[in-house]
Amino acid sequence: MNITDPIALLIAFLYVSLVLATSEILRRGAHLSVDLTRKFVHIAVGMIAFPLALLFSSWQFAIIPPLAFIVVNYISYRRQIFAGMETGARGQLGTVYFPISFSILIPLLWSQPALLVASLMPLTWGDAFAALIGQRFGARKFTVLGQTRSIEGTLAMFVFSLLAVFLTLLFFAQPIATSLVFALVVAFIASIVEALSPFGIDNLTVPLSSAIALVVLKSVI
Repeated sequence: MNITDPIALLIAFLYVSLVLATSEILRRGAHLSVDLTRKFVHIAVGMIAFPLALLFSSWQFAIIPPLAFIVVNYISYRRQIFAGMETGARGQLGTVYFPISFSILIPLLWSQPALLVASLMPLTWGDAFAALIGQRFGARKFTVLGQTRSIEGTLAMFVFSLLAVFLTLLFFAQPIATSLVFALVVAFIASIVEALSPFGIDNLTVPLSSAIALVVLKSVI
């Protein structure tokens, strides 16, 4: 699309502002739990990877929104400004780690938009549904390195990561067979990393490990 970077920047900020406002409306008006509104924000903001990769012509402009929201999200965490995306628990900086990981990956993968966006999908979709399904249906628990997870949540992480990465690669016109192989490997790695990561830090470790896996796969396949 023939959109200048300043216009794309305005669209990005308007989009995230709309997401945050909607989460507050859902929390207060529809009386949805913070767990649900938090995951709504998690998925909706994660999907901004698509317009960032498609609308911006330079990574120097594209990196501005995630850098800005590192600061905004940290202030919100400290002062509980956007209650719809905060757990209220001290030390849970997942909302800050997400834009940090995004900011790291943008300059590194800017020339490969398919990999950039795909690397964020296991966190955007897989992690969100792992938490929702794990909390609701997670009857079979396991503990690794002091982290307790459920088999149901981990399976959800794998399935939704697989689907999200596969569909993203297809969206960017990657071959079907290659996309499926990439998605399977990335979903497997992301699920292991998510299970081993302390709560919150997976918002940093999952995208980075997914990106590394994608880059390695791209170099050998």
